[in-house]
Amino acid sequence: MKTTLELPDELMRAVKIRAVNEGRRIKDVMAELIRRGLEQPVEPRPVVISSVKLPLVRCAHRARPDEELTPDRVAEILQSEDAVALQDQG
Repeated sequence: MKTTLELPDELMRAVKIRAVNEGRRIKDVMAELIRRGLEQPVEPRPVVISSVKLPLVRCAHRARPDEELTPDRVAEILQSEDAVALQDQG
């Protein structure tokens, strides 16, 4: 399979040097390096505990279903705001 990658110049230079030193094609060296990288065990990323504390606002009553800010409701509000902004531009 053909693909295009944007690699830093120094990395590509190192791959080319390795290919020349080993008498191999660049694509074969790249495939080997990628294969070896994929064989390495994946270490889980450390959990970052945020030290930012947001204020908790207590309300006198629970929000009605149409007032509750669920992820879907937030997305709906943002889409609505984007639509209004686009209309104002056009």
